[in-house]
Amino acid sequence: MYEKERITKETKVKVILDDERSFKESSISTKVGFFDHMLTLLSFHSELYFHIEADGDIEVDDHHTVEDVGIIIGQLIRELYVDKASYQRYGTTYIPMDESLARVVLDLSGRPHMNFQAEFSRETVGGFDTELVMEFFNAVSMNSRMTLHVDLLKGGNTHHEIEAIFKAFARSLKAALQESASGVPSSKGVIE
Repeated sequence: MYEKERITKETKVKVILDDERSFKESSISTKVGFFDHMLTLLSFHSELYFHIEADGDIEVDDHHTVEDVGIIIGQLIRELYVDKASYQRYGTTYIPMDESLARVVLDLSGRPHMNFQAEFSRETVGGFDTELVMEFFNAVSMNSRMTLHVDLLKGGNTHHEIEAIFKAFARSLKAALQESASGVPSSKGVIE
């Protein structure tokens, strides 16, 4: 179990990541409804359970809350894979969500990089700014030190577009974290 807290003048965020499944289900409250829904999907499909409490300046907008949750989740993912004696390292997943199709490819490499290729059909979903999807994944990628490629290959309904991305990320992360028979997944013998 991994835990972190981040307190700024804009947000107060606490996240517990349970990779041992001692939680029966995740408990997520960021006060940003659509984001909570996406984080619930991320948890379910990655099989990483989260307890997330966020109190941010959502009267301004949701940006600081979404970014700071992404920062902490990224830091916890980093701790999780660095602690592992072995893991697959790479994950690639295509997810269809009805008419939408997303692909996520990631490498738990210790080298942060993100390439995000997604144009959403609308600018908001239920009051949630779609540009925050990229902000969230950028925060996760940089703070977990993963290489992350996100591609929305086919669009349609904006909710479906974003849901496909979150599910594809979750499934790719799950694959990358699986145990490997070869120990540290690098010919260098170390991931930094």
